[in-house]
Amino acid sequence: MNKVSKRLISAAHHTETITESLGNTLVYWFHLLALFAIGASIVWSAFFTFLAMTEQGHAKVEDILLLFIYLELGAMVGIYFKTNHMPVRFLIYIAMTALTRMLIGFINVEHQPGQGILIVSGAILMLAFAVLVLRFGSHRYPSVSAINTQAPNEEAETA
Repeated sequence: MNKVSKRLISAAHHTETITESLGNTLVYWFHLLALFAIGASIVWSAFFTFLAMTEQGHAKVEDILLLFIYLELGAMVGIYFKTNHMPVRFLIYIAMTALTRMLIGFINVEHQPGQGILIVSGAILMLAFAVLVLRFGSHRYPSVSAINTQAPNEEAETA
């Protein structure tokens, strides 16, 4: 291989490295911007929900559960921001809270058991079982990153 070919290959490799670095930087900043936008919209929504509750002069159970949904969303964004891992259990908790909110709405409207109440209750039970399976699986079969970040004294406690 002559000198010109080696220089062209080196320049191509250098360009690829710069392009990859720029792409990673852009993805990182988009990631931060998106997380801050999501977090800000959660805070904004929770604030205006709270204002609506104070204007009513009382809080309904559905309103309180909606605030819990905002709290769980905020916690999920915070965990994702710190660890870059999506906590799937939080999504299930949010779904359970939303279904509980829907169930209370059904009961407030119908005042008697119906098929919709049974379906929503079954869905909540299925989600609770899914959380149980996830927790058991993560305890029994921890990920490599969870094993590497575990403190030495924690290993003695879990053994």
